[in-house]
Amino acid sequence: MTIPQTKVATATSVAIRALSYFFLRWALAPPFPALIFALFAVYLPSFVSGYLHEPKQELVDQVDVTVTDIPIEVEVPENGRRNRGTEKLVAEQLAVEETLTIEDRPLNPLKTLLSGAPNPRSLLLSVTTLLINAICVGMVADRLFTERYHTGDDLSFARLGFVSEHEAKLLIREPDQSKMPVTVEVHIKDPVAPFDNPLWQSAGGIKFTTNETDYTAVVPIPLRNSKMRTYQWRTSNNHTGEFTTPPPVGHAEEATTGPFTFLSTSCIVSRLPYSPFDHPLAIPGFRYLAKVLPTLNAQFMLFLGDFIYADVPRYWGSSKSDYRQKYRQVYASPDWPSVGQNLSWIHTLDDHEIANDWSANSTGVYKAAFDPFEHYQAAANPPPARRAGGIAARKSATYYSFTQGPASFFLLDTRTFRSDNHLPDTAEEQKTMLGPEQLEDFLAWLKKPEPKGVKWKIVASSVPFTKNWPVNTQDTWGGFLTERRKVLEAMWDVSRRGVGVVVLSGDRHEFAATKFPPPVPVLVEGEGEGEVHVEGRAWPEEATVWEFSASPLSQFYSPVGTYRERDGEDVMVKYIHKGNSKFGAITIENLEGGDQSSLKYRLFVDGEEVWNTVLLSPKGDQAPARGSFWSKLIGA
Repeated sequence: MTIPQTKVATATSVAIRALSYFFLRWALAPPFPALIFALFAVYLPSFVSGYLHEPKQELVDQVDVTVTDIPIEVEVPENGRRNRGTEKLVAEQLAVEETLTIEDRPLNPLKTLLSGAPNPRSLLLSVTTLLINAICVGMVADRLFTERYHTGDDLSFARLGFVSEHEAKLLIREPDQSKMPVTVEVHIKDPVAPFDNPLWQSAGGIKFTTNETDYTAVVPIPLRNSKMRTYQWRTSNNHTGEFTTPPPVGHAEEATTGPFTFLSTSCIVSRLPYSPFDHPLAIPGFRYLAKVLPTLNAQFMLFLGDFIYADVPRYWGSSKSDYRQKYRQVYASPDWPSVGQNLSWIHTLDDHEIANDWSANSTGVYKAAFDPFEHYQAAANPPPARRAGGIAARKSATYYSFTQGPASFFLLDTRTFRSDNHLPDTAEEQKTMLGPEQLEDFLAWLKKPEPKGVKWKIVASSVPFTKNWPVNTQDTWGGFLTERRKVLEAMWDVSRRGVGVVVLSGDRHEFAATKFPPPVPVLVEGEGEGEVHVEGRAWPEEATVWEFSASPLSQFYSPVGTYRERDGEDVMVKYIHKGNSKFGAITIENLEGGDQSSLKYRLFVDGEEVWNTVLLSPKGDQAPARGSFWSKLIGA
C-alpha cells in the first residue's frame, strides 16, 4: 500500500509539471510561478520521505483452489412409486489453500518517470524523476528572473519612427557620453546619375543625452528629393539602416516599389513559447515577421499597443525606472534589429503599457508608465491630431493623424480619456472611450474632405471595435456602445465622398474580420392617405465599415474560440484564434480611372499567409439625402 507521503509527492508532481508546461509554453500567467514554487516546497520533503519510508517489498496473498469430482448414486422415484434403479451424479469438492509471501515490488520505470513519485527500489529512477521536476521549476525561475537582470542600462540603438515625404524621424538611445556628439548621415541607396548625389550627407545629430529622457533623442532627417526613394542612414555610434519615402498624397504605387503596403498588429512579450536555448530577451514573433518582411515592401508598422507587458510575467514595480526597463528590454532583444532597422514603427498606447484593463485615466501609475512611452514611442510618432478649426491639440495629446499615399490615418488613444470600464452606459450618463476633446477631433477628421486619390480612412484602435468578444466586453468598444453608435454614423457618412473606412485593432490575441453594415431604412406610413416615408437616416450598403483585429505579434493565444456574433449589427466575416504570432499586411491600389481603390488585407499566422480578402472603396455621391433617393425608390 502506498504511504501518504508518496501520494502527496505524486499529486504535487503532476501539478508542477502541468502548471510549468502551461506557464512556459502557453501563457505567462503571473500567479503560476509562486504556485509552482510552493508546490515544489511541498513536493521535495514528501518525495524524500516517501523514498525513505515506502516499503521495497509487498505482501502477496496467493490463493490456490483445487476442484475434485466425487461420483454420487441417487435413487430416482418414478410415477409416484419408488424406482428400484439408481442414477449416478458428479459432485465437485473445492479445496482452498492461501499462501502469504513477501516479494519485491515491481520496478515500473515508466510510471515512476511520468508520475514523479519516488521509487524505493531504484535510486537512479527516483533521482531522475526528481530532476525532471527540478528542471521544470528551474526553467520557470529562469523565465521569471533572468530577464529581470538584463536591464539594458547600457543599451545603444537607433530605430525609425514616422517617415513622411519630407522628413524621417530617427530615435536614438546612447547613454555613453564619450560617443557624443552622435551625428547622422544619409544618402540615396541607388542614385541615378547625374540627378542624384551619391555621397553621404549630414542630416543632423544630438550633442548629448540625459537621464531625463532615458538617454533618448529624436533626430529629424530632412528629405530633399521630391520623388519616392530609398535612403540609407548611418550614425557615428555604429547604427545603420534604410527606409523608403511614401508615395505622394493621393498616389498608391510607384513603379520601383510597388503598391502602398503597411502592417498592423499588437502585443509583444519575450520568450514565449519558452526555450531554454533562447536568449532571455528573445522574441519569437519578431522572427516570424522578419521571415516575410523582404517580400512585403511595407511602408511602416502600425503597432496598436501592448509593446511591453508591465505586469507579465510579474509586476516588478510601479516606478518610472521599472517601466523604462521594460522598453529597453524589447529594444535590446537580439531579434529586434531584423524588424526595426529598416522598418518605420508607429505606436498607440494600450493597457499593458500601464496595467491590465486600465481605465483610470491619468491617475495612479499613469505618469510613471507614460514617461517611457513618450520618450521611446510618442517622440518618433506622426504629429498630434488637430482639433476642429485648425487649433493644435494640446502638447500631451496621445492621438495622431496623418495622410500618406492613398490613405488618411487616425491613431486613437483608447486609454487616457476613457470612463471607468465598470460604469453603466446609459442615455443619461453616457460613457466615453475617447473623452470629449479627442472625440471632437476624431469626428472632425472623419468629416474632413480628403485630397484627390485618397480613398480610405484608416482608424487605429488599440481595443476591438466590435462587441462580438463576450469575454471582458466592457474593456472594448462593446462597453461603450452609445459613443460607438455616434462614431459609426459618422463613419457611414464618409462613404458619400467616395471614401471607405477600415478599423484596425488588436489586444485580443486572436484574429477577427468584422463588418458593420448600415441599418436598413424602415418604411413608415404617414398621417396622410397613402403617405409613406423613410424613418431615420439612410446609407447605401457600400457604406459598410470593416474591422480587422489581429494580435498578438508574439504572445499566447486563446486555445478556445471566444468570438461570438450576437446579431446582425456586427457581422463576422472570418475568425481565427490559433497562433502565437499574427499580423496583417494591408495593400492599397488605386484602380484604373481613379474613381475607386482596392484594399487587400492579408493575415499572417506564425509566418505564413493563411487568409486574405479585398475591399473596394465606395463610388461616392450615391448615399441619399433623407427623403430623396429612397423616396423615389419606394415611389413615395
